[in-house]
Amino acid sequence: MRLLIVTHYFPEHRGGIEIIAGHLARRLERKGIQIAWAASDVNAATGAPGAVPMRTWNVTEQRLGFPYPLWASSSLSRLRKLVDWCDVVHLHDCLYFGNALACRLARRMGKPVVVTQHIGSVPYRNPILRLLMHVGNRTVARRVLTTADRCVFYSTRVRDFFANFVQFRFPPLYLPNGVDVGLYQPASLSEQHAIRQRLGWPIDRPVLLFVGRFVEKKGLPALREAARQLPECEFVFAGWGPIDPQSWGLANVHCTGSLSSAELVPLYQSADLLVLPSVGEGFPLVIQEAAACGTPALISRETAEGHEDVLTFTAVSDPDGASVTTKLREILNQPEELLKRRDLAARHAHQFWNWDEVAEKYRKIFEEVSRSKPSDNQE
Repeated sequence: MRLLIVTHYFPEHRGGIEIIAGHLARRLERKGIQIAWAASDVNAATGAPGAVPMRTWNVTEQRLGFPYPLWASSSLSRLRKLVDWCDVVHLHDCLYFGNALACRLARRMGKPVVVTQHIGSVPYRNPILRLLMHVGNRTVARRVLTTADRCVFYSTRVRDFFANFVQFRFPPLYLPNGVDVGLYQPASLSEQHAIRQRLGWPIDRPVLLFVGRFVEKKGLPALREAARQLPECEFVFAGWGPIDPQSWGLANVHCTGSLSSAELVPLYQSADLLVLPSVGEGFPLVIQEAAACGTPALISRETAEGHEDVLTFTAVSDPDGASVTTKLREILNQPEELLKRRDLAARHAHQFWNWDEVAEKYRKIFEEVSRSKPSDNQE
């Protein structure tokens, strides 16, 4: 089977969508599927099987922090050839320019389309971005999801959001992401202390870890207020983006820059808690990675409602600065409960989140849709 994967960026961009796509692609390739992967040429694509970089205009992310790459006309002709080559098109999210175009080309060429939808509605503070998101979801996204041969969601909240206005051709599938349990492993207490010494982290102070892009929807404004209100805690930010936590002028805030998966492991293992009060997304992979390392998370109620597990996180109803600060104090004042939750999180992650099993389920989906008649796949 020949599979065309389409994402807005390659894994080296370090966003959750493209990292998830990378985990799946590598495992599907090991199962004998031929992979071609089309994405923006913003970053090198050394970790992407069958990478086909597309010439890209990425100014919206560079200047506005809004990731919406636009592909050049020369890239569009390459995409047409890739769609013609493949047996199945797999889109990771449907609203991005290249993804929506790939769907349209696939419909014209009679190629089946599988969509993994990661994001629902993002409540941007900027009213123009909110309006664009609303209009895009009810036009472009609805069109792609309505015509897709299969739609996969790893967040029930995102699935239910689109179910309000999308008529799916087939019942939408709920399939949680896996996690690389070979890489993400818990550490003993003595190992945690050794890691903290190596990282220069204090052993006698709570360390709260954020991993992700430094953007508004990830809860950076709330974490700035929490860091100000909790000087007894160390806040470590791993990632990058238009918001610079180092500019807050807080002595307990530290930034590591963007790190590879392997470099993140010791941070996950030795932090007391992952803090991610984000909105407008599904169930971020970093929550699962942290859990596999024995570190539970504080997340927004909105994110929590998109996942059936309750062992790996604690939710805060209103992800603003005051609510996050109050919830953090509550968690840190119960060290025995937090220690218990660490063990539960690691055991749950290693028992139920397995990328190899997830990839096998996707392989079966691709095999099923590839056997459909070409006439079934036309617009």
